[in-house]
Amino acid sequence: MLDAPWLSAEKRGLVTLLLTSHQRAFGRPLIAAARASQSMRLCCQDLFACGFPVLAHGTGSDPTLSYANAAALQLWETNWDDLIGMPSRLTAPETERAERRSALGEAESLKALKGYGGIRISRQGRQFMISNARIWTLWDEEERSCGQAACFSDWWWI
Repeated sequence: MLDAPWLSAEKRGLVTLLLTSHQRAFGRPLIAAARASQSMRLCCQDLFACGFPVLAHGTGSDPTLSYANAAALQLWETNWDDLIGMPSRLTAPETERAERRSALGEAESLKALKGYGGIRISRQGRQFMISNARIWTLWDEEERSCGQAACFSDWWWI
């Protein structure tokens, strides 16, 4: 039986970066269940099932989504296979992409940003507002920036 895609070896490594980079950026764990004694597989399951959206994208001029937990998949009204690999800019309506790009640039220069808000769009075309989001830089084992991640718990349909 094959594991869910968010439990693959590649995604376990990414979850490690998500958790350690969030702790580094904000001085607190992303999820309460993330403990040193806990297996990475269980951390992956806990992050995927936590009650708030968490997303990540890689680097590059048009970065693609590399992670989305169940709450993000539900909010964006899609599934793992359709969201992962999609250019992350497509998570926002075209009219909001410049503002989103600006916030991501600010988060990159500061290494982390909290209190962000903006309009997003589901894969079904429904718009929603996010508020009080945290955006942080992902750091690999060699201290190189390898992407960005975001999470939020405040959102509503508009």
